Amino acid sequence: MPNKVFSNSALGPTGDEVRRLLLDRIAAGTLQPGQKLGAERDLSLEFSVSRSSLRQALASLEADGTVRRIPGRGGGTFVSGGKIVRDLSKIVGVPALLRDQGFTAGTRVLSSSVVVADGSTSKALKIPADGFVCDITRIRLADGSPISLENARFSAERFPGLLELPLGGSLYELLKSEYDVEPVEAEERIEVVFATDDEGLILGVLAGSPLLSITRTSFDVNGVPLEHSHDLFRADRTRITVRTKGAVTSASTTSHGNVVEFRTRT
Repeated sequence: MPNKVFSNSALGPTGDEVRRLLLDRIAAGTLQPGQKLGAERDLSLEFSVSRSSLRQALASLEADGTVRRIPGRGGGTFVSGGKIVRDLSKIVGVPALLRDQGFTAGTRVLSSSVVVADGSTSKALKIPADGFVCDITRIRLADGSPISLENARFSAERFPGLLELPLGGSLYELLKSEYDVEPVEAEERIEVVFATDDEGLILGVLAGSPLLSITRTSFDVNGVPLEHSHDLFRADRTRITVRTKGAVTSASTTSHGNVVEFRTRT
């Protein structure tokens, strides 16, 4: 049975009544931040309203920032105001991560160059100490606002010509399309740090604001490292989740799972 919205008007439910019902669902948690609403046809049937009334309700909610409407294939209407969920159980590029949660993804490339790998990078990528890497620094945007500052490094020998390619999208998708390589496993370390003056300026937060620092090494299907990166995510706009599968064991049984390590940088 559809959820009927009753009105005192003989003309049936109004856009304002639909708007209030959607607001009530968001307040109650039935509709979560980042959740995609159904198609207009399905919503109009659910609420027993005309599409014109439904569109009035959605336009009003969009105007006050409660929902975001993204056009095009894969778009739709999404509940606003939520944090970006970063699921460590999945390896996915930031653009796809944002799109799946209803955000419009954007990128600003700050720098790209070939440099000599430092000690931690050469060790992580298993290249000689004097080996060269492609160093790419970018700002990631969600709905036009900065959410992360990322620095990614790749072996210059393994990925020749990488810096000559478009660097504004997903580097993982670029590696797949141009080099037929993709990450299938990653090791990530998370630390809670505080923004420096420069980091705060770039990310649009005050110096000293908490950030989530994620150091990652990703590996291809053969277990060969292909990326070593360091990302700084705004803690006020990011939520970290981890999903672990495993059988229930007794307290005396030793088991291994995902470990997320939080540290504080001073």
